[in-house]
Amino acid sequence: MKITVIAVGKIKEKYLRDAVAEYCKRLSRYCRLEILETADEKTPDSASPAQEEQIRDREGERILRCIRDDMYVITLEIDGAMLSSEKLADKLESLGVQGKSSLAFVIGGSLGLGEAVRKRSDYALSFSPMTFPHQLMRVILLEQIYRSYRIIHREPYHK
Repeated sequence: MKITVIAVGKIKEKYLRDAVAEYCKRLSRYCRLEILETADEKTPDSASPAQEEQIRDREGERILRCIRDDMYVITLEIDGAMLSSEKLADKLESLGVQGKSSLAFVIGGSLGLGEAVRKRSDYALSFSPMTFPHQLMRVILLEQIYRSYRIIHREPYHK
């Protein structure tokens, strides 16, 4: 299976880049992984709701350029479905059985995802009703994908 993580913005902190690199290395035995970073927009401190929507739309255009027609798209959204690690593993395994060989996980910018990206989504996933920094969310997502593959292959992984 090919998994693409499409994320708005770059990871600035070395410790987060190191964590991403570690999970990329671990995942290499289970899937082909690609991480695509798109540029984030600067948000003025006193941005109006209309300005925020324009920012989400511009970031969304960049995200959509990274999504191929054959990809099954999973967007990370606060209002998405919340799954246990085991259920996420079941979901990934089920998608593979259904012949979905190319998955894209989408992490929006600090303002979230634009409407066009949400419409392109095949499945909205939430890790929590809490908000996480999108740079940290990349590490959390990769860890959960790695955990899913360990579960699918019935390999031990700490709980």
